[in-house]
Amino acid sequence: MGERSRYLPRRSCLSVPGSSDKMLGKAPGIGADMVFLDLEDAVAPLEKESARDKVVKAINDLDWGDAVLCVRVNAWDTEWTYRDVIHIAENASERLDELMLPKVQSAAEVQALDMLLTQIEQVTGRQGRIGIEAQIETARGLINVEEICAASERLETIIFGPADFAASTEMPVLTGGVQVDEYPGDHFHYVFSKILMAGRANGLQVIDGPYLKIRELDALRDYAMRTRTLGYDGKWALHPDQVKVINEVYTPTQEQFDRALDILEAYERATTEGGAGERKGAVMFGDEMIDEASRKMATKFVTRGERAGMTRSQESSS
Repeated sequence: MGERSRYLPRRSCLSVPGSSDKMLGKAPGIGADMVFLDLEDAVAPLEKESARDKVVKAINDLDWGDAVLCVRVNAWDTEWTYRDVIHIAENASERLDELMLPKVQSAAEVQALDMLLTQIEQVTGRQGRIGIEAQIETARGLINVEEICAASERLETIIFGPADFAASTEMPVLTGGVQVDEYPGDHFHYVFSKILMAGRANGLQVIDGPYLKIRELDALRDYAMRTRTLGYDGKWALHPDQVKVINEVYTPTQEQFDRALDILEAYERATTEGGAGERKGAVMFGDEMIDEASRKMATKFVTRGERAGMTRSQESSS
């Protein structure tokens, strides 16, 4: 059962048009945690069939390092989906980690992809199981997001697609994934929270979609902090320049990482050292009281940092 990619970092998720040999060739060197080779919106309809071979060649011939490697197929309501899945899954090497299914509206769509992949793996003798990433991009998809997130053991991430979602709900905007100044708050806050709860309840990583104004890096950083603060794991990048910013936003600071390690050590000592009646479930740590809830929060920081390759600084001490 292939689980290589399930717990790998996905701070930055780089979109690469599957029809562009040039962009496919550059993608491995950009430094994104996750790369998805796109057969859907980034590819013109007349290029979709020929893009399949280009994507397979890129998967099989290029050195992707440790990045999560994914292919976004077309949605089930198009004519291309089943051939996308069969062509990619039968011809790509074991290096392929996942397929991404866009515009998911029901659990049945995820289950259909799961069944098709199961048959392909059985016939081809594939050793690693191909994971699934599901995108929530419509009002119906959001309504059904809890069932979607529980639909398959192959699911590894749930992703928000802001532009298609805005179109689905008829928001009066022409750019997706950016702040709407006329709205007194964050117009996607409910959507962000609902997707996050459904994903976390089912053990999935949760990813925010793209910021379309690719040259406005300060604005990207500001907007990405919204989902980072809520607890999202990462965000899409549409341009190489966005990758560094996104990686920084979704990585704990060194101070946060070190403090989380210190909290874990202090809590471990408090709960295990000493004789009967001396071990404590809550203890002072600096100027705050820490307990089991503190341990859980600190563990999440450490896990996120370690996924990003962080180590404790020499100055840190408990």
